[in-house]
Amino acid sequence: MTEQSLARARAGDEDAFRELTDPYRRELQLHAYRIVGSAQDAEDLLQETLLAAWQGLDQFQGRASVRAWLHRIATNRSLDALRASRRRPEALRRMTDVPEPTRYDEPIWLEPFPDILLEGIADDAPGPDARYEAREAIELSFVAGLQHLPAQQRAVLVLRDVLGFRAAEAAEMLDTTEASVNSLLRRARGALQARLPASGRERAPVPNSKLERDILGRFADAIEAGDIEGVVALLTDEAWLTMPPEPYEYQGPDAIGVFLNDRTLRRGAPLLVPTRANTQPAFGCYFPSPQTGVLRPYALLVLALEGDGICAITWFGDRSVLLRFELPQTLP
Repeated sequence: MTEQSLARARAGDEDAFRELTDPYRRELQLHAYRIVGSAQDAEDLLQETLLAAWQGLDQFQGRASVRAWLHRIATNRSLDALRASRRRPEALRRMTDVPEPTRYDEPIWLEPFPDILLEGIADDAPGPDARYEAREAIELSFVAGLQHLPAQQRAVLVLRDVLGFRAAEAAEMLDTTEASVNSLLRRARGALQARLPASGRERAPVPNSKLERDILGRFADAIEAGDIEGVVALLTDEAWLTMPPEPYEYQGPDAIGVFLNDRTLRRGAPLLVPTRANTQPAFGCYFPSPQTGVLRPYALLVLALEGDGICAITWFGDRSVLLRFELPQTLP
């Protein structure tokens, strides 16, 4: 079927080209997202990848699988995008008058990835060399850790440890040697591991389980009531609150409580609408318009759970990220 579809596609049959590429669309988009950290850029890179594949069908020799060939294109397009990008997180306008954070981290460009875009992607590791479970390699902490790596290390780690391509395959995709791939991978593994949550944590509740629904219900009730003590009571001792691309990071219930109290005093309490991002529970935050009183989306909160508590809150204050989620644009 692949050979027949390939022959038809080379003859200009767009339906045959879709037969070849549609099974990998979502996987390619997620692959680009892991490398560039932006859901919008990943969508653009998917389209660029498919266009390049369509235009380069005559160069496809069949030595590699269609999947590997498409990932080669997507990887190199993503690396080109990183080199060409004029976005600099540290140059963005920052929040002002915030409580003193626990630490200032290197600013990174990171956006949440809607769970609806994960439909159709296999849950199991797609290659025998993959080291990370599919779910783990989508979580915000993992993608954030990738954004701190140099571009080549980032690409090698995703190709080898997430997608499970062999060293020889990754080397061919990146036009380099196996020795170079192995060297890049060793450095990337060490740097990423230092940024991931410590091993041995309690597992998160099963999505949509009674325990998860209970935690999220208590969190939403407390936030909407302006009950910061109620929010703090749900946090683990080592919980973090981050807000990329802002450099401010707050650790522990006390520090997070001070920050949330400050924001509540300035803005009031929002209305929350549930959604999911990066396989994690999330909420769209709505505040009333000063002119009309109509509630409009203001930010997105993504939570990470551990046992019966919340171990991380990630705040995305760019309203544009909410457009990719199935959330209402206004509320009465």
